[in-house]
Amino acid sequence: MTLSGRIALVTGASQGIGRACALKLAAAGATVAVAARNQEKLAELVQQVEASGGKASAFPVDVADEDQVKTAFMAALGQLGKIDILVNNAGITRDQLVMRMKRADWDSVLNTNLTSAYLCIQQAIGSMLKQRWGRIINITSIFGQMGQAGQANYAASKAGLIGLTMAIAREVGSRNITCNAVAPGFIETAMTSGFSNEFRENALKNIPVGRIGTPEDVAGAVAFLASDEASYITGHVLSVNGGMLMG
Repeated sequence: MTLSGRIALVTGASQGIGRACALKLAAAGATVAVAARNQEKLAELVQQVEASGGKASAFPVDVADEDQVKTAFMAALGQLGKIDILVNNAGITRDQLVMRMKRADWDSVLNTNLTSAYLCIQQAIGSMLKQRWGRIINITSIFGQMGQAGQANYAASKAGLIGLTMAIAREVGSRNITCNAVAPGFIETAMTSGFSNEFRENALKNIPVGRIGTPEDVAGAVAFLASDEASYITGHVLSVNGGMLMG
């Protein structure tokens, strides 16, 4: 499985799943454009990719800001010439029971997790249509499939990504562009590092494979969907959850 000659742009690439995806895609031969707010972490990631013999460029962006998204994609296209693979990974949480949830926290999560994916797809799709080849991969969540108390905003945003994935898949499938989603379960990242030991133990009881997932588990699924081997898969939600949710 090779991605040689492909250009991949990954949002939320400074840490966790996004960082693992960027490293995996680069290892498969893609040139990676890494995008996130933290410029220092992006610079470290670029250095790591290049130290391993890959190619990477950093594009600082807050994906919740439409103007910044447009500027970052213009810069990436200007520097790299095209975008073959788009990984919409950027995401945040603002957890609270719905009766206490502030409108600002609802809007913030929906803008960052869902609206940003629409904005990024809109900026990348022209390049894909022109070359009649593209891979769009949206990182959703198991909680977009089954819900989670205290995460109405997060679950809604991730469920929305699944609907967006299917709609885009239908729009551009005839142009040799696929659009799929990857739905991670309980993954060891900065976002989950604050969970209590009790929460972790209870979660493990519901994971048949008996372990918490890693960002690399998700990155492997993303790399597959980005490849030619997955050319007949589109509109699909690939669950990477250790069996926590089946069916």
